[in-house]
Amino acid sequence: MLKPKLLVVLMFYCGSLSAMQLNSQNVIVVDERSGQVLLEKNADVVVPIASLTKLMTAMVLLDSKANMGEKISIEEEDKDQLKHSRSHVPIGSSMTRREALQLALMSSDNRAAAALSRTYPGGQGAFMVAVKSKLIALGMGHTVIREATGLSPENTSTAADLVKMTQAASRYPEIADITTASEDSVTLKNGRSREFHNTNRLIGKKGWDILLSKTGFTNEAGACLIMRVKLAGKKATMILLNARAGSARWTDALNIGKLLGYKEEITAKIVRRHKRHR
Repeated sequence: MLKPKLLVVLMFYCGSLSAMQLNSQNVIVVDERSGQVLLEKNADVVVPIASLTKLMTAMVLLDSKANMGEKISIEEEDKDQLKHSRSHVPIGSSMTRREALQLALMSSDNRAAAALSRTYPGGQGAFMVAVKSKLIALGMGHTVIREATGLSPENTSTAADLVKMTQAASRYPEIADITTASEDSVTLKNGRSREFHNTNRLIGKKGWDILLSKTGFTNEAGACLIMRVKLAGKKATMILLNARAGSARWTDALNIGKLLGYKEEITAKIVRRHKRHR
């Protein structure tokens, strides 16, 4: 049973969050301590999930116990033939599975994710069997995943189902570490090193303790964001799907964060401005 003080706090959050105007079309925010749903908006509607798919790709790969230090190459068949998206990873590049996982999760590289599924132990067919088994094990009954990158609009889920995926992914230290790193350097074709950055602009932002993160975007899915955060001592999972502008998901995340306890660092600026006018 919840303590009276905690119950009052949760009621305050729920009321404040429910009154918030959100740009994202499918949203859920869950308090991890109590399991209380703090905010829902179309959380049970099935929609495309874009690169959020890559969290499932990562879990299935790590479950396979594949040699993460083994070198794999990026081949022609790893190119995006569906949407012809760009990649900073040249065909012919060679890297370890661990490096490919870093690129797939942190900078959401589609060629890296495709290569990981292609070189999965047992091949692409075995990868898809493992994905289906994982969905069943996690109780994600409203989720369908057809391929590893999220480029296909047939990769669909609900915000409520994605809470299960997010919390499961957070139990993998490798995934948590990679998705919360701000940048990394990987040696690509011809021995050239390239720096890659996290697609989540809140990583490294003062006051934000992000425990797990993944972004996504396609025209069908809109701008998407998954995060586990710790703000003001409270842990929460937030799923934001189908924002029609890239900046809109960040606005939603910041507004939700403020109600969870995030405070922007503005006091120092106000003090300095006041001193200048004395």
